Amino acid sequence: MKRLFGYALMLALAAAPALAAKNSQSVNFASPVKVGTTEIPAGDQKVSWTGTGDSVQVTIAGNGKTLTIPAKLVEEKHNHKGYVVSRVGGVDQLETIQLSNVSLQLEGATASGR
Repeated sequence: MKRLFGYALMLALAAAPALAAKNSQSVNFASPVKVGTTEIPAGDQKVSWTGTGDSVQVTIAGNGKTLTIPAKLVEEKHNHKGYVVSRVGGVDQLETIQLSNVSLQLEGATASGR
């Protein structure tokens, strides 16, 4: 019984990175954007998420900063990765991140940086 449990545990640990990678992609911001009051610099950022539907936690990491924000996940195919911003007071506010198979609609008003 212990041997079976050990094999099951090893299989679960080996599969964890593969499952985590499924909900992680990168996006390149051409210029700095803001989420709430936090500025995300231009360049490559790793975007990962947990959850489904209306209650998703999105983490944007790059340049030594990590930002976690609530969002809504919409499953849809995109030919290109990209993002949608709205210009507010001369500043680009990030609204949506479009990845290859999902769109992440951010709730920027509640964003907080770490």
